[in-house]
Amino acid sequence: MPTTKANDRVQLVFSLFDADGNGVLEADDFELMGKRVVAAVPEAGGSAQGRMLDAFRGYWETLVRELDADGDGRISPEEFTAIVLAPERFGATVDAFADALAAMGDPDGDGFVERPHFTALMTAIGFQRPNIDALFDAFQPVDGDRIPVTTWADGIRDYYRPEKAGIPGDHLTAGGAR
Repeated sequence: MPTTKANDRVQLVFSLFDADGNGVLEADDFELMGKRVVAAVPEAGGSAQGRMLDAFRGYWETLVRELDADGDGRISPEEFTAIVLAPERFGATVDAFADALAAMGDPDGDGFVERPHFTALMTAIGFQRPNIDALFDAFQPVDGDRIPVTTWADGIRDYYRPEKAGIPGDHLTAGGAR
């Protein structure tokens, strides 16, 4: 059973991924979001950018495959919550997305995400700056104000786990973020 925090996290993600604000998710939302995220860290390079765009497309393709029974190409908030909080149905998609997003934040390939890249990517998705800063700090940055790529990727995975509460990702929903 999902925690209240898990439901809050997923509702926030839905609202952010609904890039055109029409109340449903569609393929164009994921293309637009992917382009925004890729543009946020241009120095990440073509390979990381392609992987990120593929992860956004894969996210959409999983939603459509799992949920769009009527074939209208639209996913409602209720449908979204039903799959995203089901790791057995969405876990591989979250893994690919988490790894791609965290890799975008490490354009020099040193295994660390620096705060400016983290902030740029999270802002491109649509999270609010105070929440972004609180999340980065919750990951306990190390020397030079950076976090390990694996810490961020694991934090993204936890964000989509229905049983999780009290995780760093909960900072994104604090204070009515959006």
